[in-house]
Amino acid sequence: MKTIGILLCVLFPCVVSNAQEAAKDTRSLQAQVQAELNDQKGFFAVAFKDLATGETLFWNEHETFHAASTMKTPVMIEVYKQAAAGKFSLSDRVMVKNEFRSIVDSSIYQLNPADDSEQELYKLTGEQVPLSDLVYRMIIQSSNLATNIIMGMVGGKNVTQTMRQLGAKDIVVLRGVEDTKAFDKGWNNTTTAFDLMLIFEKIARLQAVNIHASESMINTLFDQHFGTIIPAMLPKEVKVAHKTGNITGSQHDSGIIYLPDGRKYVLVILSKGLEDEKTAVPAMARVSEMIYRYASRKPTHLDNSLK
Repeated sequence: MKTIGILLCVLFPCVVSNAQEAAKDTRSLQAQVQAELNDQKGFFAVAFKDLATGETLFWNEHETFHAASTMKTPVMIEVYKQAAAGKFSLSDRVMVKNEFRSIVDSSIYQLNPADDSEQELYKLTGEQVPLSDLVYRMIIQSSNLATNIIMGMVGGKNVTQTMRQLGAKDIVVLRGVEDTKAFDKGWNNTTTAFDLMLIFEKIARLQAVNIHASESMINTLFDQHFGTIIPAMLPKEVKVAHKTGNITGSQHDSGIIYLPDGRKYVLVILSKGLEDEKTAVPAMARVSEMIYRYASRKPTHLDNSLK
C-alpha cells in the first residue's frame, strides 16, 4: 500500500498535505478534509465512523451519486442473504453467459470485454463456474460480466429491499452494468456516502446476514485489486476491506479500515463532476490518510465486541 502511495506522487503532482499533522478533533479534521478537496474541481462526499468511539465525520453525506461499481457490495450482501435462505448455495455452479435484457424493453444486450476490468471470465462463456467465483470476481476485480450474471439471479428489487432492511434508505439498485437504454433514460443505480457507511458498518460488526456471511464478505473485500484511494497512502500494516467504483468524472471508494491495535473504522469517499481525475484521486487518498492519522492517534479503550 505504501508503494501505491509513492507511485501516486510520482505519477501525479502531489503536495504536502495537512495529513502530516493529525487533527485534534473532528471539527479540525473536517476543516482539513474540506480544504484538501475544495482545491479540486468536482463535488465530493465523505462519511467516516470510528467503530470504537462512535465518532463521525460527514460532508455531503446524503447527496446522491451514480453508484458505479459500489453497487456490487449491496449485490454481494443479497447473494449471501438468499444463500442463507436456502435459495441456492455459493458452491452451486452457474452458467457463464454474455447476454442480458435491458430493464427498459427487455431487448438483449451484451458486454464488451474491452470495457470490463476483468476479462478472463469471458473466456469461460458457455461453461459453468461456482457462484462463489463469480462473487469474488465481481468484488476484487469489479467484473461487470459476473455482476450481470449474479443480478439475473438475485434481482435488483431484492437488493434494494435488503438495503432498506439494513437501514440504507437511499441506495437504489435498478439494473446490471452497461444497460445503455436504461442509462440514456437516467435509470441508474444510485447511492449516498451515508448509506454505504451504514452497510459497511453492518458488515464490520458481523451483522450483514449473519456472522459467517459477514466474515466471508470481509475476506473477499480484503482482496480488492484496486487501491488508489483509501489504502493508497496508509501504512502497510493497516488492512482495508473495500470496494471501489468509477465512471467518467467519478471516483469512489468505500470500506472498513482495520488498525493494528484491533480498532476499525468505516470510510466512504465519493465524487462526481471531476474535471481532472489525475489530481482528484491523490487528493482523495490524502483525505484517507488524514482520517487514518486522526483515528489511529485517538486514545481509546477497545470495545471487546469490536475486536
